[in-house]
Amino acid sequence: MKPKELREFSDDELKAQLKNLKEQLFHLRFQLATAQLENPMRIRQVKKDIARVHTILRERELKQGAR
Repeated sequence: MKPKELREFSDDELKAQLKNLKEQLFHLRFQLATAQLENPMRIRQVKKDIARVHTILRERELKQGAR
């Protein structure tokens, strides 16, 4: 997901997206352990998406504190 798309979400939607991404990562790791993962690069993509969501949430948190 692109950062521009993520910035359009509300905080609650971002938190829901974060939860969804973490569940997705768990399932991908499980598939990797059982040798059923078709695209190992998907793990890297999901990790980066999680980092993007965390970054946007932190930016908003800092912006709230500056006010």
